[in-house]
Amino acid sequence: MPSWRHSLEIMPVVGDAERLRTELLVIGLFSTGPVSGSAARLDASTAGRLSQIMAHGELAEMPGATVLLHHLPGSPAPRTLLVSLGQREAFSDSAYWRALAATASVIAEGAVSEAVVTLAENEVPGRSLSWRVRQAGQHLASGSYNFFPPASAQARKARSRPMRSIMLLLPQTLTLELVLALRQGIAVAEGVALAKELGNLPSDVCTPDFLARTARDMGEEFGFAVEVLERQALEALGMGAFLQAGTGAANPCKLIVMQPQGRKASRKPIVLVGKGMSAGPARLSPPPGAEAPNARFSMSGAGSVLGALRTVARLGLPLDVVGLIAAAENMPGGHGGKPGDVVTSMSGQTIEMGSDDTEGRLLLCDVLTYAERFKPACVIDVATLTEACVAALGSHASGLFANDETLAAELLHCGGMSGDRAWQLPLWDDYFGQPGGSLPDAGSLGGRAAGAITAACFLSRFARAYPWAHLDIAGTASTAGAAKASTGRPVPLLAEFLIGRAAGVAAQGRPPRANMELH
Repeated sequence: MPSWRHSLEIMPVVGDAERLRTELLVIGLFSTGPVSGSAARLDASTAGRLSQIMAHGELAEMPGATVLLHHLPGSPAPRTLLVSLGQREAFSDSAYWRALAATASVIAEGAVSEAVVTLAENEVPGRSLSWRVRQAGQHLASGSYNFFPPASAQARKARSRPMRSIMLLLPQTLTLELVLALRQGIAVAEGVALAKELGNLPSDVCTPDFLARTARDMGEEFGFAVEVLERQALEALGMGAFLQAGTGAANPCKLIVMQPQGRKASRKPIVLVGKGMSAGPARLSPPPGAEAPNARFSMSGAGSVLGALRTVARLGLPLDVVGLIAAAENMPGGHGGKPGDVVTSMSGQTIEMGSDDTEGRLLLCDVLTYAERFKPACVIDVATLTEACVAALGSHASGLFANDETLAAELLHCGGMSGDRAWQLPLWDDYFGQPGGSLPDAGSLGGRAAGAITAACFLSRFARAYPWAHLDIAGTASTAGAAKASTGRPVPLLAEFLIGRAAGVAAQGRPPRANMELH
């Protein structure tokens, strides 16, 4: 597991920032209007130094810009970090997130052992204090995550680094609601960190067996029942499409099933399905424009489901959530399938294979059929499925497809609340004619045009028994370029969705599980 959870503590505090002795004091400043709150009190104690800095334009107007002051006379801290909030009249969710991210970066890079952060006292239009506290907890904790290659000297040193603490200043009396909001934010960050860690590992480490061990470890820690279905069990289930996806690899494919211990069959669970394709060193027909070094992020759907389940368990949410991880390797081999081959899925539908870039949807289609046995309230699958989704939406939003408009609206709302946005694309009947062939019931490849949509149309054929949504995270699961790394998305969106569903259950009188330590 990432080491930050064991070396970072975030505590809510109430009081005046200028009286709290600390190593670093973080103050938010608007570029327009008079200073207020903690900024005004610090400005008074420093003989107007903050007003002078703003008047001379020393702090850039862009939200998230920073100025670090050392030994500012009148400040209670040796270092004072001024963070721009942008224009007061234009303050928004985005500006608040940028300010938090910049703060987290300075704290992490400056090796600060103790800090007081006042950003949550600034009101965000349309957002409650609880929302601001949750976002602060999540972003400050997430900023402490660092990836170190396995068995490296840095990793050994990171595991032994000293505890760091952040005091989050609140503008009002501490309440149970605010404590819960902070816990939720930290728990989301923990789930994001797990998803990042798995995504950043090379594919020769993060194999199907590694994902299974990770799931079993979580099961032991949090009380999940974990079952790993191997080839013989998959054959017995008739999962011809799933098995075809990994036939060329030396490491066998696995279906990892995670569910709460003692779950009652009468309860309708939320089922999360994650694509865990550990990509191989070569492909017979790589998609146009695909970045081969980024192929290791093809298991990000699995990582995000494991991350979301970790958040659920950490918070003890009163929900039954089942995780299904489809784990396989994409390798050419003598037993591998070829374009034009026809396989029979668990549902009985036959599928004509397209290029070898369609293994992901072959994995998922059988798992969507398998999900029917849980009689789910809804199913959400998460996958880095198509380069076409990257072309359509870039890295800003995940592609959302759904056969249920209420579920789609709920996920879109959760994306806006969490900042982990999605954009809905259509599943119109017009597109269903593209993925098809003369012999089988469906083709796995629908052509270049509208590739993300035709891939989702293909999956929808196997998800007709329940409310279903598909998140194509090919553009959002990782950053591109030289500094490519896992983002941990869409764990924040999924966590927002699950926390919201849990609040609805709790409102109906079912008590939450007791697992609410503040980490």
